[in-house]
Amino acid sequence: MSKVFIVAPHGNTHTDTISEGIKLANQLQKQPEVFAYCYEYFSGPEYYNPRLAAVAQQALMKRREEEVREQLKNIDASGVPLHLVWSKVLYEHVCHYSAQHDFDMIIKWIDNKNHYLPIDWHLIRHTPVPLMLLCDNPLNKANTILMAVDLDTTNPQKQSLNDLVIAQAKMLANATDAQLHLAHVIRVPPILRDMDVLNIHEITASAHQKHAVKLKALGLAPENIHLIAGDPELCLFELSCRLKSRYLVIGVRQRQGLLGHVLGNTAEAILSRMRSNVLVVPTNSMTKTLY
Repeated sequence: MSKVFIVAPHGNTHTDTISEGIKLANQLQKQPEVFAYCYEYFSGPEYYNPRLAAVAQQALMKRREEEVREQLKNIDASGVPLHLVWSKVLYEHVCHYSAQHDFDMIIKWIDNKNHYLPIDWHLIRHTPVPLMLLCDNPLNKANTILMAVDLDTTNPQKQSLNDLVIAQAKMLANATDAQLHLAHVIRVPPILRDMDVLNIHEITASAHQKHAVKLKALGLAPENIHLIAGDPELCLFELSCRLKSRYLVIGVRQRQGLLGHVLGNTAEAILSRMRSNVLVVPTNSMTKTLY
């Protein structure tokens, strides 16, 4: 059975990641597994004495286990597998373990509702499977899903990523009985749009005609297809707010080498602005089976 990797949150958070993660896993007909992370820097006697450090580590792990098991008990999920992990670098263990043990999705809370923290960006840049980031306090509550694709691309990798985004979004929509919307942004510099140099209506009408075959194949209602001219960051943010989208599904290209820590200005700008739940579909997941 396919599996979902749920990262248990630390401390107080408005998002009940464990409960929401288990619910989503069940909707997707996948097996949820919860991972509780723990790590502390020792000082004093524990720093100099390995035996004392081991005792302190065991005590911290036991406390963490009791805390998470109590949460599982409160939501009648005591039977869900729980893994206790002592790890200094959370994202490295999450990415390595999920890849090695064939997980289909990772679910994690967003540490800060106003912006992503470094740990979130590390996961986005390195995740080998689709990554669901649950918003601390989602502004958008409607049962809609917005998927963002680049219909104009001629790059084979980006075209394959489009297919992955569509497949993941459809799977999520079917599982949650949500209404699916598609967004494609035709890049128009803001200054040109503000100066009325271009006819935006003609640009979007031309895009509809150009991609008519692709759009028809998706099987979406015309009112659920949004071809917009403008800046991708602002357009997707405004559209997701207007639709009150519960989820945004977006693909990211994870580069290697010198650019290995960069997703690209467009993807980072879009993700930085979003305040709803986000399903990040990485290029790395191209080698995994979607269904």
